[in-house]
Amino acid sequence: MALAHDLTQIVPGQFKGRLFTKGHIIQEEDIAVLLSIGKEHVYVLSLEPGEVHEDDAARRMAHALVHESLTFTEPHEGKITVKAAHDGLLVIDVQALQKINEIGELVVVTKRTHIPVKAGATLAGLRAIPLVIHEEKLAEYDRVLASTQSLIRVVPFKPMKVGVVTTGSEVFKGRITDRFGPVLREKFDAYTSVQFMGQQIVDDQTASIIDAIQSFMAKGADLILVTGGMSVDPDDRSPGAIAQVATNVVSYGMPILPGSMSMLAYCGDVILLGLPGAVIYDAVTAFDLLLPLILAGQRLTRADIAAFGHGGLL
Repeated sequence: MALAHDLTQIVPGQFKGRLFTKGHIIQEEDIAVLLSIGKEHVYVLSLEPGEVHEDDAARRMAHALVHESLTFTEPHEGKITVKAAHDGLLVIDVQALQKINEIGELVVVTKRTHIPVKAGATLAGLRAIPLVIHEEKLAEYDRVLASTQSLIRVVPFKPMKVGVVTTGSEVFKGRITDRFGPVLREKFDAYTSVQFMGQQIVDDQTASIIDAIQSFMAKGADLILVTGGMSVDPDDRSPGAIAQVATNVVSYGMPILPGSMSMLAYCGDVILLGLPGAVIYDAVTAFDLLLPLILAGQRLTRADIAAFGHGGLL
């Protein structure tokens, strides 16, 4: 009879993986190797009606998750890995995920929702915990999935034309070299859907900032970043300029550190995003959380911004 499950070998610091595959027929020469991993007994299996082997359970779990943005591996030691079929924003139905992991004996483990992912990136792992699982557990899993549009999906990034307006008399008058442009260009390079339209550097004057924003809008910009001049200093005019152009100011100030002085607004369908100096100082800021959501086409609300308070300490 065949082995009932994969047998794993662990050599600390060197190897962890499948030594013998489910279905293998033990040969005499295998005995010494089995003893070396602590296996003094081997088990074969005969399933009763209503019982499902772990590999078959994992396959059924994966089949129920099928989505055009996902790919799946074959079962390995009872686990199937879910990968991204293309670049985009990972979106997880967190409430449905919670319900699945409350069923017991089945687990779905994912990356955090709303992060950018590349094609081929690992997104989740699926498995049944026991070697044999009862049919009713899988039926309950199916019922949870029936209540959600999609438990796991990758939303492709939309093509977006992006313009940058950089404020500051010290940069405009040549006293210091602009640092926002290089930092933002490097971040844009991670997204093939971004078309960088250019950067305008203006003085700390409301009218100049508005003119620069409107010039990008006239050229068809989808997203305009206004960098610098975002603090409470009376000389910092960026928030006021953005507010004058906007038809909807979502939030000035966000529960995200660093980057709490960021601002999000809309002028019709054009997104206006004010970015504070933290963007050129800290490797990860509010901008890194907002950009993938924006590129995935999400129109963010004040409630969405408020939700960043949980996990917003970067």
